[in-house]
Amino acid sequence: MTFCTDIHGLQRITLNDVDDFSSSATMRLTFAVLKLKTFTAWCNSHLRKAGTQIENIEEDFRDGLKLMLLLEVISGERLAKPERGKMRVHKISNVNKALDFIASKGVKLVSIGAEEIVDGNAKMTLGMIWTIILRFAIQDISVEETSAKEGLLLWCQRKTAPYKNVNIQNFHISWKDGLGFCALIHRHRPELIDYGKLRKDDPMTNLNTAFDVAEKYLDIPKMLDAEDIISTLRPDEKAVMTYVSCYYHAFSGKQKAETAANRICKVLAVNQENEQLMEDYEKLASDLLEWIRRTIPWLENRMPENTMQAMQQKLEDFRDYRRLHKPPKVQEKCQLEINFNTLQTKLRLSNRPAFMPSEGKMVSDINNAWGNLEGAEKGYEEWLLNEIRRLERLDHLAEKFRQKAAIHEAWTEGKEDMLQKRDYETASLSEIKALLKKHEAFESDLAAHQDRVEQIAAIAQELNELDYYDSPSVNARCQRICDQWDTLGALTQKRSEALQRTEKLLETIDQLYLEFAKRAAPFNNWMEGAMEDLQDTFIVHTIEEIQGLSTAHEQFKATLPEADKERLAILGIHNEIAKIVQTYHVNMAGTNPYTTINPQEINAKWDKVRQLVPQRDQALIEEHARQQNNERLRRQFANQANVIGPWIQTKMEEIGRISIEMHGTLEDQLTHLRQYEKSIVNYKPKIDQLEGDHQLIQEALIFDNKHTNYTMEHIRVGWEQLLTTIARTINEIENQILTRDAKGISQDQLNEFRASFNHFDRDHSGTLGAEEFKACLISLGFDIANDAQGENEFSRIMSIVDPNRMGIVTFQAFIDFMSRETADTDTADQVMASFKVLAGDKNYILADELRRELPPDQAEYCIARMAPYTGPDAVPGALDYMSFSTALYGESDL
Repeated sequence: MTFCTDIHGLQRITLNDVDDFSSSATMRLTFAVLKLKTFTAWCNSHLRKAGTQIENIEEDFRDGLKLMLLLEVISGERLAKPERGKMRVHKISNVNKALDFIASKGVKLVSIGAEEIVDGNAKMTLGMIWTIILRFAIQDISVEETSAKEGLLLWCQRKTAPYKNVNIQNFHISWKDGLGFCALIHRHRPELIDYGKLRKDDPMTNLNTAFDVAEKYLDIPKMLDAEDIISTLRPDEKAVMTYVSCYYHAFSGKQKAETAANRICKVLAVNQENEQLMEDYEKLASDLLEWIRRTIPWLENRMPENTMQAMQQKLEDFRDYRRLHKPPKVQEKCQLEINFNTLQTKLRLSNRPAFMPSEGKMVSDINNAWGNLEGAEKGYEEWLLNEIRRLERLDHLAEKFRQKAAIHEAWTEGKEDMLQKRDYETASLSEIKALLKKHEAFESDLAAHQDRVEQIAAIAQELNELDYYDSPSVNARCQRICDQWDTLGALTQKRSEALQRTEKLLETIDQLYLEFAKRAAPFNNWMEGAMEDLQDTFIVHTIEEIQGLSTAHEQFKATLPEADKERLAILGIHNEIAKIVQTYHVNMAGTNPYTTINPQEINAKWDKVRQLVPQRDQALIEEHARQQNNERLRRQFANQANVIGPWIQTKMEEIGRISIEMHGTLEDQLTHLRQYEKSIVNYKPKIDQLEGDHQLIQEALIFDNKHTNYTMEHIRVGWEQLLTTIARTINEIENQILTRDAKGISQDQLNEFRASFNHFDRDHSGTLGAEEFKACLISLGFDIANDAQGENEFSRIMSIVDPNRMGIVTFQAFIDFMSRETADTDTADQVMASFKVLAGDKNYILADELRRELPPDQAEYCIARMAPYTGPDAVPGALDYMSFSTALYGESDL
């Protein structure tokens, strides 16, 4: 039989258990000596607290008094009143009371009676003491639900595992070299032993060092003798086990402190990690807001440039912004929201208060600022295109103004001098008549130029209204033309009056010259107008417009035969004049007195008109080709946009369905979403190709496209929303995994939560209204009665899942709430209790205690944030760990 059939339960103790493990008489004697010394020392370590000692176990326990006293000290309970008589019956009564007390603690004693103890039977007395040691010193030791002996052995193995040359496998020969005892002391009190100087081949020094240090500093008496252990092949297991149990109890307080410190370290690590995430969020938010703050004024700057080239450079800068500078910021904004959601999830999972960013740095603030940025973007691009159209129109009008002004100025050159001549004063009658007719022809010509002057003034006015940059020079030139026109009108009127006065004296005139002049002047004016029209610049934006110009040009060409007939008729008049002069020898000056127009000039202008017609044909053909190319660009862009636009919309709808459907585990859903995200990202080259086509359209100054309802802005916004939505959906699944793992929620529970949520999310919006949410809770077993108490409970729940009072509950908020309801978390009370262990049950803790028990960075973290303790038991340097613990969970302010 064994000494104890169940060390953990101590159910049966027998007389044979007192026997040692060796049959050798010498070995038995050595074991008995070791047991006697060890048990005596163990008993004295407890009896000393009651102010007494024993020297001989079998003698000093015979009357039962010190035996009862020992049991009272180690159990903390009062035994029955002892008998004080000297008679044997009194001693037996006392010992029986002690044995009855041992039996009341669940230990059944067999073959150990009071008479043997009173008679001084050494084997029985030692067996009884071993029973007491097992029950009160070893039984309660348990590591990972092992038995007492196994638990004590496992504790020793773990504590000595890091030490070289120490291998604890039992309670006898593993301790012979003394290093095991030294390792236990050094592990818990490293300042007491210089372990590095110990040698395995010097067991005497090692054992004596351990026994002396344990007695002096740990209050563990010398229960073993170094010589006895060294001289014994196998030391007594019970003696060693008894002595080692004293080490366990001496350091058990340290074990509690380690457990408490580990809990605190874990809580502080969570706080430190969360604070770092908060700092990262604040910095990223600040940087993003600063970029938006710098960018919006640039986009809101509507200061136009004076030239088309400068405005096109602004448009190119804007394209670089949309293509190069904004996309990284879109990703930062998306990442910011993801980081914010992840941080809030971690805070909820660790039972911490929600994170409130600094003033102006909420996600909503970022979204508002981003909305302002995109509003400025849209307005800026529209303004750029309008300005380019305006400048294009201005350049066209300015060129037209210069052409018409140059033609008019060429016509008016010398006209003032001509009108101011007084040649009529010395002219003959025929010459006067000629001068009068010539002036009438000039008046006709002058009237014909009235429309051109009005056109010049109208173009100048339009340039002013469109804020042309060189308006001052245009206005000055226009004013000179108008002033000159007024002067010509006045001079014409004055000369007309003079000639009319002279006309009474002059009666003859050459009708043929007059007829030539009258017909040549309008024909000449028609040719000048035709040349002006043929050289007129044009700007069109569509095939229809260029076709209209081509049709008008063909109509003009159709009038050329009739015009040629008129030319020949006018030249016929001149030929008739020459014939008459030749026939009748008329004394002529050689020029028509009624007009400055001559046949050579008419023929030269006619040739010029004939040259300009094919040039105009070529210009119209080139413009027609350009408009055909523009139409090709429109169709090329539209064909892609009409595919990409619906594709983006389809992907958005598919993501929406994925986010509310359940297929496999969260990890399966996450893998599916990431594959889905990869397929979306792989679509990016098509977007880039569309951007290239859009740039070609803008460079060609194409401003509308009837072949598609999609603009590049629509595609850009849709693409950014698609990337943001898939990233957010992936983050939601990651947060669900984080919630599940942190809260211990099973996949089946998550599936149940998702199924309930989807069942009541009838519009597939990904959110529940208040009434839908209430119905969902009731379906999951929440008792929400339709009365005042039920409404109060539901209002409390809504304040948790919808703190912003939006009237909707997201799936993530729903999962957070259900995880909080179904899982345990660390609490402020648990952390407070851990600090109390480190503080030795004091209501305060000292900085030195924190530095001794916690890692340096976490100790300093606590010291910097703990308020001074102000209780009545305060000492200098006392810190308030209670308020600090509640502040960690948001129940007060740090």
